[in-house]
Amino acid sequence: MLEDILNLSEKSKEEINLLSPLTWAYVGDAVYELYIRTYLVNHTKLKPHKLHIESIQYVKAAAQAAKLEKIMPELTEEEQDIVRRGRNAQNHHLPKNANVTEYRYSTAFEGLIGYLYLTKQEERLMQILKMCVE
Repeated sequence: MLEDILNLSEKSKEEINLLSPLTWAYVGDAVYELYIRTYLVNHTKLKPHKLHIESIQYVKAAAQAAKLEKIMPELTEEEQDIVRRGRNAQNHHLPKNANVTEYRYSTAFEGLIGYLYLTKQEERLMQILKMCVE
């Protein structure tokens, strides 16, 4: 089933490179949230409300910015370029629960996740997601 979901993206890598980093982040937000929720269900015995509370600790902007800082040395040059593009994307949304810097870095993090997902770099995506929960 995951393979079917990954094959939903019909765009070539060149077409994906032309998408806005905010589009990558839009997809990456959903992919990361699903990964974290699944991880918590598989590794805890929490009830739904507690699962939600715990997942927030992973998906809030400050946590994503911290995860990105942690994994930056492990990223390839291409991945670091994706992060730079995501961080510098012009987003006119004002963060509610984060400062502007955290929000920009969390957008960059989500952009990287979305980019890897859309370009079907499944193995690398899973490596990075696993680094985020270690």
